[in-house]
Amino acid sequence: MNIENTKAQMRKGILEFCILSILSKNDHYASEILDTLKGGKMIVVEGTIYPLLTRLKNSGLLEYRWEESTSGPPRKYYKITEVGKASLAELSTSWKALTTAVNKITKQQ
Repeated sequence: MNIENTKAQMRKGILEFCILSILSKNDHYASEILDTLKGGKMIVVEGTIYPLLTRLKNSGLLEYRWEESTSGPPRKYYKITEVGKASLAELSTSWKALTTAVNKITKQQ
């Protein structure tokens, strides 16, 4: 068993939930989202986050706007949509049920 692969798959499975949660608080551009994930000890690379943001946008969970930056090129700020908020609420409920179940199972051993 490749434990690193298993850990990576676990992180990948909750990345969408984490991104929606981050954006539920404030609008952010991709680098800020990446920094927040890294600050939470989520190991993510740019090559993972950009396609995921595009997929979430194409699914109607996010939208974006361009803003001029004083320190470089314009930035694309992402915002959660109403559909995204509903998805986040559903994912949050599922997450709570899953963590409860896993904690119950792993504490029995």
